[in-house]
Amino acid sequence: MSKLTIITDRALDLVNQAGSGIVNAGQSLKHAVPEAGKLLQTGAALGVAKTGARTAMTFVRRNPVVAVAAAAGVGLLAFAAYRKRKRDAANAPVEGKSRRIEARKVNGTGRAGRARTTARKSSSESASP
Repeated sequence: MSKLTIITDRALDLVNQAGSGIVNAGQSLKHAVPEAGKLLQTGAALGVAKTGARTAMTFVRRNPVVAVAAAAGVGLLAFAAYRKRKRDAANAPVEGKSRRIEARKVNGTGRAGRARTTARKSSSESASP
């Protein structure tokens, strides 16, 4: 067991002991401060984070080349993930509303929608008997 684990366990034992004792007219510490366990766990988590940050800073000071290489690797991985997300978004189907447009028939002249009709007789053709 590490010292941090031992200290945390000892602190939890003290909170449990204090909770079973009598405080202010028969109330236990647990009733007076119902969040004491959460506060203790938060404090322990902050202690672990502080210790981890101190250890990381010591490592970076002793091995700056390794730290720079690790940072560059993380940057390259982040860039690769960004490009993959961008590529997937470009190939994804477009979301939105759409409606179907029916195709019209086109005659040989390139004009749409006109039906073919027979040619009219000119007035000179109709006038002759």
